[in-house]
Amino acid sequence: MRNPLSKTITGIQPSGIRKFFDIVSEMDDAISLGVGEPDFDTPWHVREAGIHSLEKGRTFYTSNSGLKELRQEVVNYLERSQGITYDPIKETMITVGGSEAIDVALRAMLDPGDEVLIPQPSYVSYVPCTILAGGTPVSIPLEEKDEFRLTPEKLLAHITPKSKVLIMPFPNNPTGAIMEREDLEKIAEIVREKDLFIISDEIYCELSYKEKHVSIASLPGMQERCVLINGFSKAYAMTGWRLGYACAPQLILQQMLKIHQFAIMCAPTTSQYAAVEALRNGDADIERMRNSYDERRRFLVAELRKMGMDCFEPYGAFYVFPSIKRFGMTSEEFANRLLREEKLAIVPGTAFGDCGEGFMRISYAYSMRDLKKALDRLRRFTERLQAEKNV
Repeated sequence: MRNPLSKTITGIQPSGIRKFFDIVSEMDDAISLGVGEPDFDTPWHVREAGIHSLEKGRTFYTSNSGLKELRQEVVNYLERSQGITYDPIKETMITVGGSEAIDVALRAMLDPGDEVLIPQPSYVSYVPCTILAGGTPVSIPLEEKDEFRLTPEKLLAHITPKSKVLIMPFPNNPTGAIMEREDLEKIAEIVREKDLFIISDEIYCELSYKEKHVSIASLPGMQERCVLINGFSKAYAMTGWRLGYACAPQLILQQMLKIHQFAIMCAPTTSQYAAVEALRNGDADIERMRNSYDERRRFLVAELRKMGMDCFEPYGAFYVFPSIKRFGMTSEEFANRLLREEKLAIVPGTAFGDCGEGFMRISYAYSMRDLKKALDRLRRFTERLQAEKNV
């Protein structure tokens, strides 16, 4: 029998995050600080809106683009938070999470051989989705000395005549890095000059602790070059509702919608009704959760530094990205030993690109109680490693 599988898909490695969680799920008394998922319940008034929609029998398909009511609320939200104006009918679509929006945007924009510039470390889906869309991923290694920001020099060094799309993954998973307005203005100038397009993944935009998030789509001349992607998972603690959205120029969005029509049909109806309520009345929920994350962020960074672990201060998302280079082992070795010896799971930096070597991702989307318990285990482990070095 001939091979039934695609060479493209078999050549893509599974997510480097998942294998640790598979082990943890079968390990007694294990603690995981690896999942990028809020520990908060979806706010009750949002859940109630979803329940009410079911009670009213609203279990039908919506339009492919999503409920008109929800698209209008998305547009309202972006206008009040970022000062960007989109057409809810022609430039807005509701997706199954931000992940689907990334996938369909790349498939709509790429021809075989087009290069996609991907600052790394970054979210695990960008590279495989680029490959599946027929594009060529080009990694831009970011550095701790720059606070893992994309610099104009690094961007220019990786642009070729084949470069078409730049992914802007800020606030960043896994580093927690942000891009401030003046950073974005320098990048925008290059994007216009080199005639590039942007996929701006802003799923963590509400989790920014230094200053209010600025979307690159809000800068002059950028909205027509940008696919803005966001969703409800992180800001509203709605991961399981699987809902996101994309806003883009009509020319691009029409083609994204075509893929969505054939592959998905529409996002879950119940989730869409819940999301309307989240956008209308969820600002206080966001602030409450953001304040809690900020408290955990400051605690975790301080405790890691007390252990002697180098850790730049992250100002976005809910991750820290400490260096483990002083221990003289790879990120994979560190993670495996920590899991085996202390039953604590954190994610090797290499899960997010080769330039993540020497770093670990730790999520603080967990209670202070869990964080303190996990840090006790990490402290024991690092003290043991230091003692081994001193022998």
